[in-house]
Amino acid sequence: MARCKATKRNGEPCTLPAQGEQGLCWAHDPANAEKRRRGASRGGRAKASRELPTIKALLEDLTDRVLSGDLAPGTAAVANQLINTRLRTIEQERRNRETEELEGRIEALESSQAKPGGRRWGP
Repeated sequence: MARCKATKRNGEPCTLPAQGEQGLCWAHDPANAEKRRRGASRGGRAKASRELPTIKALLEDLTDRVLSGDLAPGTAAVANQLINTRLRTIEQERRNRETEELEGRIEALESSQAKPGGRRWGP
């Protein structure tokens, strides 16, 4: 089976099997750009939308326990720091997915604009 003729972001040749007349895999075929964008976008929101209500409930419980005197303020401070770290991690994951999505879209645009023997955009 023929391999995809596209180049990955790191400069290595793609190793996925090619489909169709263009000799590109599903991930590099510009015809699938919109499907890839929607899938990446949906995937990022799904995980965050499950985690954020859980974190919100943890913060509410933590607040209630500190105010009622059931939990020492020092212990609550540590728990709050851990929750904030978790929130920053979720945000970083969202940014990483967004960057990967944009890189894929740029790559698809470059592929669609590249002419045989011509120069590609970028370094």
